[in-house]
Amino acid sequence: MLTLDKISKSFGKVKAVDELTFSISKGEVIGFLGPNGAGKTTTMRIIAGVLEPDKGEINFDGQNALEDPLSLKKRLGYLPENNPLHEDLLVTQALNYTAALHGMWGADKKSAVERAIGLAGLEKVWRRPIAELSKGFRQRVGLAQAIVGDPDILIFDEPTEGLDPNQRHEIRELIKRLGREKTVLLSTHVLTEVAMTCSRVIVIREGRIVADGTVDELEHRASGEKRTVVEAQGSGIRETLEKLGGVARVEAFEGNQKNKFKRFELLTPRDVDIRTAVFQCAVEHRWVIAELYEEEKSLEEVFRELTIES
Repeated sequence: MLTLDKISKSFGKVKAVDELTFSISKGEVIGFLGPNGAGKTTTMRIIAGVLEPDKGEINFDGQNALEDPLSLKKRLGYLPENNPLHEDLLVTQALNYTAALHGMWGADKKSAVERAIGLAGLEKVWRRPIAELSKGFRQRVGLAQAIVGDPDILIFDEPTEGLDPNQRHEIRELIKRLGREKTVLLSTHVLTEVAMTCSRVIVIREGRIVADGTVDELEHRASGEKRTVVEAQGSGIRETLEKLGGVARVEAFEGNQKNKFKRFELLTPRDVDIRTAVFQCAVEHRWVIAELYEEEKSLEEVFRELTIES
C-alpha cells in the first residue's frame, strides 16, 4: 500500500533521515521504534505531507505521493506527537471542522462524526469545550480527528505519551480495534504497547533501519546469546555448570534461602540447548532442581541492543 524508497531529510548539517526504505502492506499494524533523535517523527511528518524529503520517493497505491500529495492525504489520518487542538471549540465542532476538511458535508459528515465519537469513546464529552478536557480525553479527540475521514492509513506519533496506566490501556485497546480494519504506523517509547498491538516492528537509528520483522524475529536477530535459568540445591553446582560444553558464562544469584536453593544463569550460543546436559548433571550429582528453563529476552533488551552504539 505504501512504499518509502531512499527517503532522506537533513536540517542544516544534521541528517535526520538517511535513505530510508521500507514498505507497508494493507492491514498491518507496525511499531516504529528508535531512540530520541533517530528520525521517527521526521519520517512520519514526511509521510503525512507536513515535510518534504530532500530526496527519495513515496509511492501510495502505485502513485507517486510526492507528485500528487493530496492522493495520500485524503486517505491518511495523522495524530502528531504534540496533538494540536483548537481548545476554544467544542469536541463536536472540532470533529465537524476536520470532517469538512476531508470534503464531507450533510449526512455523510454527521455519520462520520458520530462514528468517530463512538470509536474514540467521546460520548460523555462531545458537547464540552476541549479546553476543559483531561489529557486522556484530549488524546481521544486527536484520535477521533485522525479517523473521522475514514482513512486507509493511520499514523500515530506517541499517542499515549503523558497518560496514566488506565488511559494508556484504553488508547491501546482503541488502536487494536482500529488495526483490525486499518493500516497503522505507531511510534511509541512504551515497548509493552508494541508487543501487545503490533504485527511487525521497524527499528531505526540515526535515520537508518537497523531491524525489521516480528517481535520474535527481532529477539532472534538481536543477540547470539541465550540465557538458561537453573535453580538448584546441591554441592559444586557452579563449578560443574561452567565445565559444560557450550556454556560461555555462569552467573550465580542467591535463590530461596529457606530451601537452600541457588539461582544460576547460563549464557550459551542461541543454537545451543543446554537443558538436557544440566539435567544429566543433576542426576549424576544428586542435585535437587526447582527450576530449569530458557529465559526469553524482553523487547526492552532487544531494543537496547539494536539502538545503543557499540
